[in-house]
Amino acid sequence: MVNTRKRLAAMRQAGYGTTDAGADIANPACVIGPGQRCAHALVDAELNRRLDEYEARVRARFAAIVPVLRQISAQEHAEDFVWRAQELARERLGYELPPALLEHAWVTGLDMSALHADAIFKSFAECVSRADADQAPWRECMRLDADFFRACGYHTIDITPCADGRLQGLLPFVLRLAPSDVVSVKAYAGAVLDVETDMADWTQRELERLSGGMTGCESANYLKIAVYHYSSSCPTDQGCAAHGSSDVKAVSCALGRLEELRAAIENTFGAGAAPDVLLIGVDTDIDAIRIHAPDAHGSISAARYIDNASLYRETLGLDAETGRARIAAAVTASGSAPGMQTLIAHLLEANLSQIEYVIQHHAGRYAVIGHDENFIVAGEAVSEMQLRNMYYFAHLDTIEEGAPDMDVGVKIFTGLNLRRGLAVPVLVHFRYNSRVPGTRDRAAARCRRVKAAIAARYPDLTAHGMIHCVMAVTDSQGTERAAFIAADTVVDGH
Repeated sequence: MVNTRKRLAAMRQAGYGTTDAGADIANPACVIGPGQRCAHALVDAELNRRLDEYEARVRARFAAIVPVLRQISAQEHAEDFVWRAQELARERLGYELPPALLEHAWVTGLDMSALHADAIFKSFAECVSRADADQAPWRECMRLDADFFRACGYHTIDITPCADGRLQGLLPFVLRLAPSDVVSVKAYAGAVLDVETDMADWTQRELERLSGGMTGCESANYLKIAVYHYSSSCPTDQGCAAHGSSDVKAVSCALGRLEELRAAIENTFGAGAAPDVLLIGVDTDIDAIRIHAPDAHGSISAARYIDNASLYRETLGLDAETGRARIAAAVTASGSAPGMQTLIAHLLEANLSQIEYVIQHHAGRYAVIGHDENFIVAGEAVSEMQLRNMYYFAHLDTIEEGAPDMDVGVKIFTGLNLRRGLAVPVLVHFRYNSRVPGTRDRAAARCRRVKAAIAARYPDLTAHGMIHCVMAVTDSQGTERAAFIAADTVVDGH
């Protein structure tokens, strides 16, 4: 107890706050201290401010749904109920609710589950339609962009994070990466990447490079990154659901797939063909990263990593030049190749801003350290949504191959929605290339097949109306984004 008190006193003297005795000793970076505002010299305060405004704006569209529906429910038996309900929805949510769900409420009662799911997807549509305006202020501040990656020696950054909703803000928040054609993201439950799919992606990008389709990238390489996650405060309960909250399994599975990918490419295309690989862990309680840097031979160890929460503490109070030197020393010790060292050092520095973002704007640790998603996306991710816990993503081409991801998502929403009597909102979403004739129709057909397969996989939930499934398609080469489809017709999401 004496040692604990000494450590707590030392933390207070250094400017860290505490919650209760013994809590947060291992992670003082996540605790807000008295007067601590922008304490770290390497933190981008302006970018943090803009991201905070973006987060508040987007979350407000969803936060209003339940209070509005409660108010509507309280007026269910009013004589002018439909008018009142629509007026309230227009005023507070910005859109109307389905008239059919309101007009017959006096006979059958309000279907609050259906109203809730409809509101979720209309708020989602609002976020997609306003994504450019919402994100423009912080996008222009991002420094880790395509030019930076090329300077590090990489023509493509291919990232596979866990599909967990807590990693939905991985690029702009946790890693501070600017969206670009160079960066691609394919999430899988547990970060268990699909080796065959990644081989195909690598082959396509390398073909583009070798055929001269990438200017100035003749000697550049392909980088594959796997991102697992863990919880520092509740490691056995709030870690990766796909791995039973076992950090050991999360690390070993992600690393194993990276090694399998390298072996598969070298066995197929010859020695030296394999892409560079990188393994990153995210503490989803505080968004601090740990980077498993490869050695001089490109090999990664599960037990060897640079912990950025520790670096934050070590460099807090130092000037920018000294802080960067401390980060550089930690990265140099890994023995990675020069370009990889530059990339890792910048990722670590950028993540310091996110650590302090959580300190300043989320009281040092997220209030909800577990799941708090609004809906499930099945198929292909919606890149216009870049925010923690907005949705759970199940990457799939068919429901058969994506069944494990969907099952994890439904399990999560059993706690979030089903136990409260609310349906599981599922968006089936696929992309198409408008330059290729007929691809939109084929994407719509895939949506319908997956929607039907979801209904067949969860027959009890479907029969009781506890899965609310809608479909949407996005043109990867044009302006149509997450356009809802019903049968063969595009319908207005508002």
